[in-house]
Amino acid sequence: MSSSQFQVTGMTCGHCEMSVREEVGKIAGVESIDVSAQTGRLVVTSAAEVDADAVIAAVDEAGYQAVPVGR
Repeated sequence: MSSSQFQVTGMTCGHCEMSVREEVGKIAGVESIDVSAQTGRLVVTSAAEVDADAVIAAVDEAGYQAVPVGR
């Protein structure tokens, strides 16, 4: 299992979380998504490492900005 963490800005509510979860969930290999509008934290878990740029692009598609944490 591989886990990647991101800091997301612009989320304010549960609908924001749902939008991010929906877009990131389209990335091949993603097994679980933990996202919090309150903390801005996004954790993506997958069998193999997920391309950070793909996650950032998916978050952007949802209307928010993300940066990797702990790279």
